[in-house]
Amino acid sequence: GDKIKLIGQGRLETFRLVGLSQLGSASFGGASIAQVTLPVAQRLTHKRGRFDQISVAADEGVSAQALKRRIARRMPGGVRVETAQENADRNSDEIKDALGFLRTFLLVFGFIAVFVGSFLIFNTFSITVAQRISEFGMLRTLGASRSQILTTVMVEALAIGLLGALLGIAGGFLIAAAINALFEAFGIDLPTTNLVLETRTVVVALLVGVLVTLVSSLIPALRSTRVPPIAALHSFRPAPTRRRRLVYLALSGLLAVAGLGMVLLGLFGNGSAGARAGLMGGGAVAIVFAVSLFSPSLVPPLAAVAGWPLERMRHLTGRLARENAERNPSRTAVTAAALMIGVTLVAFVTVFAAGLKSTVAQVVDENFAGGLVIQNTDGFSPIPNGTAVAAERVPGVELVATIRGAEAKVLEGRSAGGKTRVNAPSPDIGETVNIEWKQGGPSVLRNLRDDQAVVSDDFAGSHDLELGDRFGLLTQTGARPRFRVVGEFDSKLGVLGNVLVTQRVMGRDFDQTQDLTDFVKLDDGANAAQVQALLTKGVELAFPVAEVLNQQELKESREEQINQLVRLVYALLVFAILISLFGIANTLALSIHERTRELGMLRAIGMSRRQVRTMIRYEAVITALIGGILGLILGLIFATLIAQPLKDEGFTLSYPVVSLVVLLVLAGLAGVLAAILPARRASRLDVLQSLQYE
Repeated sequence: GDKIKLIGQGRLETFRLVGLSQLGSASFGGASIAQVTLPVAQRLTHKRGRFDQISVAADEGVSAQALKRRIARRMPGGVRVETAQENADRNSDEIKDALGFLRTFLLVFGFIAVFVGSFLIFNTFSITVAQRISEFGMLRTLGASRSQILTTVMVEALAIGLLGALLGIAGGFLIAAAINALFEAFGIDLPTTNLVLETRTVVVALLVGVLVTLVSSLIPALRSTRVPPIAALHSFRPAPTRRRRLVYLALSGLLAVAGLGMVLLGLFGNGSAGARAGLMGGGAVAIVFAVSLFSPSLVPPLAAVAGWPLERMRHLTGRLARENAERNPSRTAVTAAALMIGVTLVAFVTVFAAGLKSTVAQVVDENFAGGLVIQNTDGFSPIPNGTAVAAERVPGVELVATIRGAEAKVLEGRSAGGKTRVNAPSPDIGETVNIEWKQGGPSVLRNLRDDQAVVSDDFAGSHDLELGDRFGLLTQTGARPRFRVVGEFDSKLGVLGNVLVTQRVMGRDFDQTQDLTDFVKLDDGANAAQVQALLTKGVELAFPVAEVLNQQELKESREEQINQLVRLVYALLVFAILISLFGIANTLALSIHERTRELGMLRAIGMSRRQVRTMIRYEAVITALIGGILGLILGLIFATLIAQPLKDEGFTLSYPVVSLVVLLVLAGLAGVLAAILPARRASRLDVLQSLQYE
């Protein structure tokens, strides 16, 4: 008996609720399903006399394939006939294809977390192997061979890797369950089946966990076999030789050059998008390794810079913290490298997002003729076509230009098979949007025929198209329309997509009859604020899914969409940063164990517990700031490199100085957080027992 309101492609309509139903166990992603009579549904969706899908039941004894062939012979072109199984398989493939980017996106962040974790593993084994050097010397004097020592360390690594992988699988399953619960809390209805832990997932996770641990611990394990037994018995730890340092510097240079070459080849070379992205990713990893190998040489000057303000605030503890950070540059560098990776990614995203916002603002200012825009409240879904009609009736409105759109696959050219954006503007779109024509002009759109298309210069270049050439598209409905190129526009105006066709073709071949955006041109002398108020009253009340925006509000709307994506990336990067903080805490804890006698001596000559805690915190801050400084530099370099080929598309790189300074400050605060437990433990060491520690 309650009243509910529905809106399709017309105005808001009121209906009386007469029943409740559930469509099996299917999930609709949080959408509400309203069932009405067929004529009402066709009227709401502006599909009178048309159907989206017809389900057919076969007579007993008639196979699905036989019935499919009979029906297909009677259907007109453009109608897809398939069995229930084929329909389910196609829908499943489409969903997998649509969510493929999400899988790749999450795998990339999973790789980042594992990559950061490998530095933690390497540092942990480096420290523990160094601390057990006397033990290994004793084993060597008792007859153990180098291979046996190596095997001992690697078996330990195998056990730790296996345990870590098992805990990671359990943790990943719990996180997936938590995300599922979070979606349900926000009203997003995911499929009701239980979470699935495939055998393949377990095997891959175990292999990755074990292999990463073994590879990361290999160099420390090899080092444990190279110390002579007699020297090891006296806890002799060989300092890095000049030759080793030169080898590391040479290797660092080679990796940097190779990485830069791969990044540039990915940016400016030919090939598929996936191959180029792989080159850029591999190049970035090589550059990170290069910086990590070179960073021990940078630790003393960077520690001096990061420790300078700390020495001014607390002279003694600040100086000791700086000298402790400089004492073992390799250890400090590897510890900082883990945080460096996280800061690099955050800095890159921050700079790139700032550039996107700047570019969006510039595009809106330069290409929209000062009118108003009507769009869906979510920023991307279609709006009812009645909004344009209602807007045209508002005093002060000269005209309303509309644009509709869909995706299609290109059938010809070098990029055949790839998807492209196809839009259908009304003929008067040039009255509200400033189109920069490469070939043709406004009259081309006004006189556009159904077999003609206007393309962007990027699309024409990537598919070798010139005026008069023909090309074909495959739409989501299965139609294969062909078009002749009659005009070319500048691709910087992203709102137009890549291909422009008539709205009749968009409805016929793409089954898209709703507007994506309405562009409102005002009468000369009209008060924009007053017209917007009238439009809001006349349009938003009748069509609640639509909103009327002025130029500034449109920029803010686009910026908010960018901010939402940035927040998602930041949330995923939290895992990598947490791992790096755990690495700092772990290194401090192990080094405190190593420096037990030294800390006892400091306490014995008068250093207070508070000063010990401060010294450890400052040491963590210096390490974190070293990682932060290197990360900022790398992030800026990567953002600048990737922005170069986008400049021709109108991308404007912007460096948000305040945000980057805040990021560096947060890196220092993260060091304080990581040092809480190690600093507390160091301050509570018993002085007498510490002095007797061997």
